[in-house]
Amino acid sequence: MKNFKKILLLSLLSCLAFPTFSQKASWIWYPGDFDIYMSNVMQNRRTERGSFFPVFWKMDSHYILVDFHKEFNLAQPEEVKLFVEGTYNVKIDGQAISGFPKTIQIPAGKHKLSLKVYNQAHVPAVFVQGKTVISDETWLTTFEDKEWIDASGKTSDKSGTTFVSAGSWNLTDPQIEPSKFKLPVVAKSIIHKEKAGNGYLADFGKETFGFIKIHGLIGKGRLNLYYGESKEEALSIDKCETLDNLNIDLTEKKDSIIPLSKAFRYVNFQPENGVSADSISMLYEYAPVKDRGSFKSSDKELNKIYDVAKYTFHLNTREFFIDGIKRDRWVWSGDAYQSYLMNYYSFFDAPTVKRTLLAQRGKDPVTAHINTIMDYSFYWFLGIYDYYKFTGDQKFVQDIYPRMQSLMTYIDGRKNKNGLLEWMPGDWIFIDWADKLSKDGEVSFEQLLYARSLETMALCAKLANDSQSATKYDKQAKELKAKIFELYWDQNKIALVHSRIDNKQTDNVTRYANMFGIFFDYFTPEQKLAVKKNVLLNNEVAKITTPYMRFYELEALCAMGEQAYVLKEIKNYWGGMLKLGATSFWEEYNPDKKGTEHLAMYGRPFGKSLCHAWGASPIYLLGKYYLGVEPTAPGYENYTITPNLGGLEWMEGKVPTANGDISVYCSKKDIKVSSAGGTGKLRITSKTKPVVKGIEVKEVSKGIYEITIEKGKQYNVKYSG
Repeated sequence: MKNFKKILLLSLLSCLAFPTFSQKASWIWYPGDFDIYMSNVMQNRRTERGSFFPVFWKMDSHYILVDFHKEFNLAQPEEVKLFVEGTYNVKIDGQAISGFPKTIQIPAGKHKLSLKVYNQAHVPAVFVQGKTVISDETWLTTFEDKEWIDASGKTSDKSGTTFVSAGSWNLTDPQIEPSKFKLPVVAKSIIHKEKAGNGYLADFGKETFGFIKIHGLIGKGRLNLYYGESKEEALSIDKCETLDNLNIDLTEKKDSIIPLSKAFRYVNFQPENGVSADSISMLYEYAPVKDRGSFKSSDKELNKIYDVAKYTFHLNTREFFIDGIKRDRWVWSGDAYQSYLMNYYSFFDAPTVKRTLLAQRGKDPVTAHINTIMDYSFYWFLGIYDYYKFTGDQKFVQDIYPRMQSLMTYIDGRKNKNGLLEWMPGDWIFIDWADKLSKDGEVSFEQLLYARSLETMALCAKLANDSQSATKYDKQAKELKAKIFELYWDQNKIALVHSRIDNKQTDNVTRYANMFGIFFDYFTPEQKLAVKKNVLLNNEVAKITTPYMRFYELEALCAMGEQAYVLKEIKNYWGGMLKLGATSFWEEYNPDKKGTEHLAMYGRPFGKSLCHAWGASPIYLLGKYYLGVEPTAPGYENYTITPNLGGLEWMEGKVPTANGDISVYCSKKDIKVSSAGGTGKLRITSKTKPVVKGIEVKEVSKGIYEITIEKGKQYNVKYSG
């Protein structure tokens, strides 16, 4: 893979001042390696009741021997400082410098500086700092794979070595090696405590994440800490999911920080006889992303839902987009795909999207689906083109395209005799957590995602200047799409059936393929209306009880103009969690459950995650389908604003883009919009022609009007909603 641009600015890592240096250097490594390394570090932090709980899939590793080089043309000699993570060899113009120099002299003129680094334990990395000789993304690097690719990605036969541009997480302090990377923390105090056993139950007020700090710890014996997202979990010392059992031997008081971060609201602090402490607090760990998106309306409950969704999403935005903070803390592709979409309407943090996509994919050869789940491989493809659509970053698509090809080749090789995908040994067909959901046979939902992924491959092949493959993938997509309707469409049910077994349609109709078919725009207008009536609004079809698939169900309804209905569903579903005391949104919510049933999952009384990224979907729905902002050209070069109050009296908010924010205010009489970049089209449904001073208003169809939005201008529109 080639160049990967600088990734997240992290406030914990400050820049070291070099007064005589005019340019800023950064740590560099083989592209994608640090993403894979850090995902391994993070995902192997998972414990359950003090035991290590490893992931279910193959984990790749970094290359252990990496060569870095760059050519410089210096007007005058330079003194250059070298910082290296690993054992290294330095050459100037191919001539080795003895020892492990920390400072080298490079003469004036054209010279090639090379460093070859070995590191088995951590990612081989270098930081080079001179006046003009600095380490940055323009360097080339190889792991000795015998093919030359220059920084622009063009192949030649000059060297017999693969060179690609080196990426960065914008780690700009040479004194802090990449392997020492940590997210920043801030101190937080408990809100309330009450007597429990030999100690007390500490309440931090809401769901949180970080490290427990014990103040004034002293004594000899055991200290037991039991964590809970709920009070019931923290008090259940035999069944809580996470705990710490510590052996203490201190003759003087000491402050101590528990080394492994945890998710909790409550901490049950239980010292045995002979051990005591003055108090406990926590170090809240967070990703320093900028909160850019916003939403506020006339409905106070909806505003609360939005705020809690934003908090839930921020908690699950860490080094990568993860699933939930208590249990897995793994980089699941299906969870992350929804996080990407929420991110575009909240933080618009492109680096975290890129690093998550890189970590999920790992390296060649492909031996299994991403996370071993068929549908999760497909979400990975979709996430890449969405990233391009929202950011306009074509270079990343070009860089990752070879790994897209190898994954699709693996998938194509697993088709059955009908040209369809079904379960094979080693696969996990997930779809959703749902009782009695069949995964047998050729499931229509998987074929639909497969077709969309092939369409995505065709688009990305064009971006990578691979026209031959673009034609091939486009042909595959069209053939599969036609086959889906030939084999799965039931004209009597007027819907796609769930699966085929032994070459025959099953009678079962589920929501999954049908709702995706709506916002994929695979149905005719008549089919969409029929599916909405016969499936999405049909209580006889099995209901969805996870926020994960409610995300897509409600998106399909919004795409059909059912914002008023969806608003009620959001208030009932997410508002239902709030009424039960939720301070973050859950992995699953079934309104029919009672009491502690809401805490159970996977056959465990506290197995459910009460802070799950896919629970934050109102962020996306409110930004895209109520404020109505969506890019129509990459990077918001062009975009549409189609406000839909859905029964609200008024709403206002901001949608972030790479070029600044788009601001929208909408009531039943007024719309105000402004944008920092790009050219937009404001589309309004109005009983009479809208009025805006000095601006042309076009009627594009009966009762629908359009106004061109230019960057830097404020538009105040009067209309009759």
